[in-house]
Amino acid sequence: MTTTLKFLGASGFEVVGPRFRILMEPFLRGNPVAPYTPETVPTPDLILVSHAAWDHMGDAAEIAIRTGAPVACPADVAEKLYEEGVPFDQVRALIWGVCYAFGEIVVRPVECHHWTSATLKDGRNVSGVPISFIVETEPGVRIYHFGDTAIFPGLRLIGELYRPTVGLIGCAQTDGLPDPGAGHILTGEMNPDEAARAADWLGIRHLVATHYMHPGPEVDELRRRTPVYDTSGSRIVHAPSGGDLITIEPERGELPSLAWGLTSDAWDHAYRPDVAPGPIPTTA
Repeated sequence: MTTTLKFLGASGFEVVGPRFRILMEPFLRGNPVAPYTPETVPTPDLILVSHAAWDHMGDAAEIAIRTGAPVACPADVAEKLYEEGVPFDQVRALIWGVCYAFGEIVVRPVECHHWTSATLKDGRNVSGVPISFIVETEPGVRIYHFGDTAIFPGLRLIGELYRPTVGLIGCAQTDGLPDPGAGHILTGEMNPDEAARAADWLGIRHLVATHYMHPGPEVDELRRRTPVYDTSGSRIVHAPSGGDLITIEPERGELPSLAWGLTSDAWDHAYRPDVAPGPIPTTA
């Protein structure tokens, strides 16, 4: 079995495993390198959005309404999706620490050092907690999406706990996007050196460069810096262009449960908490 990653430009990916399809950061309309439009992207089993920036949330609402796919996202993105007509029971607001299942797809949201804020039609500004996320498409393929996080020491613990095998990690500032306000941007949320360090902290086999429209000098520098920090001696750097397809073969060996981590032999991995369906009760 194999998993494929199709780069959509910016930080977007279509992830296709043996049993399901995931759409990550679906910024398609107005994206000059996207291989799909919101009307033509294949129906996903799940849409993942890390934060409310327009080049990450993108066309999530339109695609969700057209396809009926569930959307997993921060709380501010959820509010924006409701406003745009996505049904409540099609959206799940995520938070670090809680692991979620969407059918066969298990999503582990993890700490993300960034920010997220959405402006609603009535002018209200709502904030949320940005997320990075880990998903497993098949045994031996566990994918971490950085969600625009900056580098921070906790990435080492994330690698130790959940052992991703693939990392979609930004190393650049997305070319061609607006840069309003005083001053000007020099780097993305991680520069190439930081991205190379983060890859080793996470312990990934495949480092997939992202957060750009066209691979440029930052990607070249990432290739040069990765061997400096690669304690495994076997890390592979991928630098896709828009529409490129990357094939990932499963790694050998058993990984800790994405939901439960390391457990005793007595633990029942089929256990599910006894929770009630329906909305959270409101107080008077």
